[in-house]
Amino acid sequence: MTRTQFSAACWIAAIAASGYAPAAGAQTDSSTPMLGLWELSNADRDKICTINFKLDAAGPGRALELQKGCAEAFPETKDIVAWTIDKDDTLRLIDAKGRPVFELTEVENGLFEPLRPGATLVFLQTQAAAQGRDRTADTMFGDWAIVRTGGKQLCQITLLEEAHDTENFAMKVKPGCDTLVTNFAPKSWRMDRGLLLVLSERNDPWRFEEEESGTWHRIPQGRQPLLLVRQ
Repeated sequence: MTRTQFSAACWIAAIAASGYAPAAGAQTDSSTPMLGLWELSNADRDKICTINFKLDAAGPGRALELQKGCAEAFPETKDIVAWTIDKDDTLRLIDAKGRPVFELTEVENGLFEPLRPGATLVFLQTQAAAQGRDRTADTMFGDWAIVRTGGKQLCQITLLEEAHDTENFAMKVKPGCDTLVTNFAPKSWRMDRGLLLVLSERNDPWRFEEEESGTWHRIPQGRQPLLLVRQ
């Protein structure tokens, strides 16, 4: 399996695990998992729009939330209601009729630029990368706890500095974990576009996004929100 196929399989699994149905126009065979907080900016980064990408179906695509200030920074964003990634791997931020407001292509891992020459020059990257919080694997090694948002600890894991396979690091799951964790059966992990992916033997992913406090929360939250806290 190639890296692109592997990433696509993980994204499909994430959608299935989240309980969301595929949205029209949002291709589940894409290699790019658009999920969580991303930052749209101009070249000087004096105009910034934060976008929260979701998996929920929304009209002609998938849901997103444009945070306060987007319309002031980029007036055209007021028409954006959803997003899609088509078979050509182009990310499109679209209006209610499915027409693209922005068409972006990934020029390097996690960085998008306009698809067409002459289009308004904007950049899209994860908020973590834009703020210099895009963690590398070597900052994540060690002991962590999986906990409920209310503070109840469900499991202790260790992110190991050794290979599980050609794509992922190994991890150790300590005894006494809640059935929510043991049923998922985490076996490996890796960093992907600012997110921490905890993977089962079937390569089903739990995706965690870092908060400013240093705690990581699972996205999408679903019915059972989880946090990952360093020990």
